[in-house]
Amino acid sequence: MTDPAMPDPAMPAAITAPVMTEPAAPGLAARGGTLGLRLALAFLVVALAAVALLAALTAVFAAADVSTLASKQRAELASAIAVAAGAAWDRNDTWSTADLSPVLDLAARTGEAVQIRDQAGRVVASSPGFATAPGPQSSPAIVVRGERSGTAVVRSTGAGLNAADRVLQAALLRAIAGAAGLAALLALLTGLAVARRITRPVTRLIAVTRAMAAGDHAARVGEIRAPGELRELAAAFDQMAGTLERQEQVRRNLVADVAHELRTPIAILQAGHEALLDGVAEPTPAELGSLRDEVLRLARMVGDLQTLAAADAAALNLARRPCDLADLAAAAADSLARRFEAAGITLDRRLAASPVLADPHWLHQVITNLLTNALKFTPADGHVTITTRPSGAEAVLQVTDTGSGIPADDLPRIFDRFWRGQQAAQVSGSGIGLAVAAELAQAHGGRLTARSESEGSGRGTEITLTLPGA
Repeated sequence: MTDPAMPDPAMPAAITAPVMTEPAAPGLAARGGTLGLRLALAFLVVALAAVALLAALTAVFAAADVSTLASKQRAELASAIAVAAGAAWDRNDTWSTADLSPVLDLAARTGEAVQIRDQAGRVVASSPGFATAPGPQSSPAIVVRGERSGTAVVRSTGAGLNAADRVLQAALLRAIAGAAGLAALLALLTGLAVARRITRPVTRLIAVTRAMAAGDHAARVGEIRAPGELRELAAAFDQMAGTLERQEQVRRNLVADVAHELRTPIAILQAGHEALLDGVAEPTPAELGSLRDEVLRLARMVGDLQTLAAADAAALNLARRPCDLADLAAAAADSLARRFEAAGITLDRRLAASPVLADPHWLHQVITNLLTNALKFTPADGHVTITTRPSGAEAVLQVTDTGSGIPADDLPRIFDRFWRGQQAAQVSGSGIGLAVAAELAQAHGGRLTARSESEGSGRGTEITLTLPGA
């Protein structure tokens, strides 16, 4: 059984003020849009910088390659002109009667200006406009039968191969510029899409946070379509909101439960003192003893509240060290042995070594609470059995009694603070023993569960403490 108090129908469970939901701030959407625009612009700037660098490197290396190829072609063309001039000289063995018109025509067709000079450097033939040709110049020797017979001076006129060189470079630059513009547009569109995907859940988180700050504790982010980190953030936020809501409900229930528990003894003390002051009742030992019992009841409640506060503090700062659950159970059983004997209840021990990493002081408190709870709800000539055993990577402690058991409707609430079940009306207590035990078990990384047989089975209630093994 549990140390469960009949709720007072005149006492409300909690006083709840209406919650007003504050609408989202008008600048929220604007800030979300600004963040999205900034992200999109950041993507665009990064993409433009990368494209500009790639375009510049491509243009420089491509222009260098084109220029190298053009220079090689010009050198080969100059060599071909020198060979043609040598062939014309070879047919006549002299420059004076050599027909150089085919050489001049070849140079003109390829956009070159040529000047043929004999071995002494005198001009034999020259293309029109040779002197004004702006391009680079090359001077291959004219060699016939292994002997030099003159020089062909070749200059580019800006047409032909040079014009093709410039057209190719211009076309290449236009292609690079077009690709850069297309890449920038694609980066902008992609940046807007990605920024929208990122900022939409962020905007949702901001809206829900503002709603919670305004008092809407039921506000949740829910499922969102976003990158994994943002989904985890939303899930963690909802989990935190749920925890805060539960803690707020526990706080309200605690205030209501404490008010309910204090109401009865205070009312009795007030009525008793007023009766004494008005002369309605005589200050007999029995009357004064009744008032003293109520004072003791109040003192016990205050002590229970102190124990609960200490358990809450201990849950945040446990001094853990290796210990044996069996030794702690034996010590708790020894400390309660006289009370079991006085109540006529047999306490059986089945203790197997079960190492755990725990705070011995508070774990002793947990075991004592479980044994005390079993003692309260086990009739005389009954049995209470405490068992410890290892179970895989865990250590298990069980306290089983032969009491009347717990009704099925009460079983889910036996670990609630200040809750007292249907069968606790004739048993003293404030209803925090099992609540403290459950909280300390959870602080140790364990759990506390209860199972109860039907009335008359002779088995009663079995409470199981499960802790991580050392």
